[in-house]
Amino acid sequence: MLILLLVLGSSAYAEQANVFIYHRFNDSRYPSTNISSEDFLAQLEFLQARKITVLGLGQVIASLHQGLALPRPCAVITVDDAYRSFLTDGWSLLKRFGYPVTLFVSTESIGARDYLTWAELQSLQREGVAIGNHSASHAYLLDRLPNESDSDWQGRVSTDIMNAQQAFEDHLGAGPQVFDYPYGEFSPGLVELVKKAGFTAAFGQQSGVLTADQDFYRLPRFPIGDGHASLDEFRSKLFMQALPVQVVSPGSTLITGSNPPVLRFSLNNDAVDSKTLRCFAAGASDCDVRIVDQAEGLYEAVARQPIIGRRSKYTITASDSRGRSWFWYSHLWVRPKGPQMPYHSVPRRE
Repeated sequence: MLILLLVLGSSAYAEQANVFIYHRFNDSRYPSTNISSEDFLAQLEFLQARKITVLGLGQVIASLHQGLALPRPCAVITVDDAYRSFLTDGWSLLKRFGYPVTLFVSTESIGARDYLTWAELQSLQREGVAIGNHSASHAYLLDRLPNESDSDWQGRVSTDIMNAQQAFEDHLGAGPQVFDYPYGEFSPGLVELVKKAGFTAAFGQQSGVLTADQDFYRLPRFPIGDGHASLDEFRSKLFMQALPVQVVSPGSTLITGSNPPVLRFSLNNDAVDSKTLRCFAAGASDCDVRIVDQAEGLYEAVARQPIIGRRSKYTITASDSRGRSWFWYSHLWVRPKGPQMPYHSVPRRE
């Protein structure tokens, strides 16, 4: 879906930022998570030409925690998994433009084929690359092992996360303050473990605009790749605004009951034109959104067919009354499994 926007001026200020997530650079073997050097360069040139403020992730999180306004629009660049192509094809372009970046790393992959080494990460850190925790194993952390109790699951996952923190302390001198859920998957239980580990924020891969009033341990990012890396796509997401949604139910991303799941949410009708509300279901059929209580601004969204993949999203959009600004919210759904693949047997990463 491509929403064409009229470009807003960059002199306004707001408590929000548009965070982008990349994986591979100029690596056509994995098109779903790849961006070509040409497309990435075009995006960086657009940011420079339009004088868009590009801030580091840590600076944005600190500012929002303190209630400080950010330039609007404001872009943030993050990269997952520490593939070698970041060093060979991504970082060189970012350095040319002087843009900050956060690289999320799974420590057990370091030094493996197609992944960066500790020495390379140390060099990148000295050059200004911020490092984030992407777990040690990059496993499906929501999955349970056979006959695994909740307390055993908590212990196993907490150990995984803290093993990564210890590795970062040993090799890079400090443990990161931000966490990135493997595969973008999180649940209330996993969120609590990440909070207890002491992180200041945690990110998924559900698309959306980061704002000051969101849960800082379920923060969104706009994925770039899989045919959605064009300059038009990037520009539309850069100027997107956060749809002022408050989820009423369910309290979890996990599909454990009826499928398709029903998302009930409240919406500030003064901010958007409710007649333009639309819902899209990733990996499923069309999605319907209906009014439950107009006076209270209460709505429900539900896909027309069951969700059959492991992960899906309900993406809800709307415009303002003039159709000049567009608003976006994306809700993650996960269907976790029981026994998972051995940690080092997962062939692909997201």
